[in-house]
Amino acid sequence: MDDLKEEIRIGVYVCHCGTNIAGIIDVKEVSRTAAGLPGVVISRDYKYMCSYPGQAIIQEDIKEYKLTRLIVAACSPLMHEETFRNAAAKGGLNPFSFQMVNIREHGAWVNDDKEAVTMKANDLIRAAVYRIVCHKPFQRTRVDIQPSVLVVGGGIAGIQAALTIANAGKKVFLVEREPTIGGHMAKFDKTFPTLDCAACILTPKMTSVKAHPNITLWAYSEVRKVEGFVGNYKVQVGRKPRYIHEDLCVGCLKCIDSCVYEKPQFPKEFDLGLSKRKPVYIPFPQAVPQIPVIDPETCNKIKFGKCKQLCMEACNERKAIDFDQKEKIEEIEVGAIIIATGFKIFDPKRLPCYGYGIYQNIYTSIEVERLLNASGPTGGKVVLQNGKKPETVGIIHCVGSRDVLNTNSWCSRVCCLYSLKLAHLLKEHTEAKIYNFYIDIRAPGKNMEEFYNRVSKEGIHFIRGRAASVTLDDSDENMSGVVIQAEDTLIGKTLKVPVDMVVLSVGMEPQPDAKEVGRMFSIPCAENSFFLEQHPKLAPVSTMTEGIFLAGCCQGPKDIPDTVAQAGAAASEALSLIDNGYKELEPYTAYIEEDECAGCKTCIPLCPYSAISLHEEKKKAIIQETLCRGCGVCVSACPSGSIKQKLFEDREIFCEINGVLERQ
Repeated sequence: MDDLKEEIRIGVYVCHCGTNIAGIIDVKEVSRTAAGLPGVVISRDYKYMCSYPGQAIIQEDIKEYKLTRLIVAACSPLMHEETFRNAAAKGGLNPFSFQMVNIREHGAWVNDDKEAVTMKANDLIRAAVYRIVCHKPFQRTRVDIQPSVLVVGGGIAGIQAALTIANAGKKVFLVEREPTIGGHMAKFDKTFPTLDCAACILTPKMTSVKAHPNITLWAYSEVRKVEGFVGNYKVQVGRKPRYIHEDLCVGCLKCIDSCVYEKPQFPKEFDLGLSKRKPVYIPFPQAVPQIPVIDPETCNKIKFGKCKQLCMEACNERKAIDFDQKEKIEEIEVGAIIIATGFKIFDPKRLPCYGYGIYQNIYTSIEVERLLNASGPTGGKVVLQNGKKPETVGIIHCVGSRDVLNTNSWCSRVCCLYSLKLAHLLKEHTEAKIYNFYIDIRAPGKNMEEFYNRVSKEGIHFIRGRAASVTLDDSDENMSGVVIQAEDTLIGKTLKVPVDMVVLSVGMEPQPDAKEVGRMFSIPCAENSFFLEQHPKLAPVSTMTEGIFLAGCCQGPKDIPDTVAQAGAAASEALSLIDNGYKELEPYTAYIEEDECAGCKTCIPLCPYSAISLHEEKKKAIIQETLCRGCGVCVSACPSGSIKQKLFEDREIFCEINGVLERQ
């Protein structure tokens, strides 16, 4: 602090945070100690500094004491750094002449030794006082915002987000990797707790997406590349060949009827392999867009070059079929991006103890949804593989969920309730005796507990205990029945229950390519590989990358109402961004001292935001400030030390370290 100048006038404010901080730290003592530090002209403590009265105290003191620097010792900067920067600006102080000290998460919440943690709070504030002298009055830069949004994923989350934004008059690009939008919800028969027809709810929204003038729908497409920064993202979308021109096809489906294959022979993906399709097909009757797709893996013309091409004859009038069609790359510029890539169903083959894929009549919950659906492989009839209706059905909960040792530790949130729904529907369709093997019944949300009570009165049997195994029933002459072994924890006995059919209530998992998608969009994944939100409470749909938002189950398991609500929230955030017309960028970016740069290019591949490139003439690295996010990777990696970062320069860091070590 030898270079401390007389014009440096520092105000220190210590927050009680109710009892979160004051319950363990002596905030009065901390405030008194701070008052004696060099350059500090005012030091106060207050119960809630982030409150309106707390901010008003700061603003009045800035004017009265002519403060040039401001320090607030409170909670995490992630929570309230922007709050106090705004308070500083309203008081007439440059917002970057402010430093926040975290004495809650770094002090009160991690130590119960009052004397030690109070001393630590003093050290942290002293470090901030020494550091803040070096702060420079930076200014934010503004960038214009493109008034359009990209929505990645065409499930119910993507559909809801796209419609919300489009109805606000903004341009939306909706990209879906499957041939149709609708996602998992399109495969359901009914939805809990109201037992509404899923198609009746979803199909009008799907149709609205196709018909909306502000929505460009690119199904059977994938995002290939993302560049740029908040407000100005440049995106390349690869439109995979359908081998049918969308602008010429009228959806008459004559090509399917006339295909050289008289009968469907290939597993139908939409029905999870429970039915067959032809090489040219449409996923399901209500598909949007209502345009067939030709599978290059099963089409004789594409695979072998030999076919009667009866489909082309049937489409001779429209001439929509084109076997030479290639992938087309579309390039767009958008101001914001909403990720709604959904989830993957857990594969129960990873748990061979349940016999899936080994024994007959063992299905996943989503397969049963297709069996129950009137447009499914059996027309809504639930029968065993011998053609008879099941007389006993066992539903095993938490397959792939709440299993720390073997699969996934998290609760998938919907399994209990959709198991109750399937129990009700199976009872309705087959009059079978239904057994539910559960750990706990989790039924949060509006009308969910009432739904559970309703189903429990319908003669459904509930056995509390995780099922251990599913084995063949030796007493069954046809060897088609199985036995579920489970412990009933309520009576303390192991049960063996013979059933004709087993339903595995599989949980939700992140998409297999979640990490690759995360790298493309520069958004992190949590430990469980679901995308990580900026803050679980205050910013649940925002990500660490500005302008990119999350919607639906790509962020974590949730039911349809919560998915729709989050999609609306993500759309609201995107609209708020692009409606403003511009975005202010934070100044803590990296910069290069050109004279010291050796042009070694070490920093270029390390930058996660592609903000660094090489000036070909000067052979020096250059940083595009609008792309830089201030992560500091290049700063730490630069061999010559020519890369610096605003607000984190060596002088500031060393002053802060000296402040910690110089205990008075």
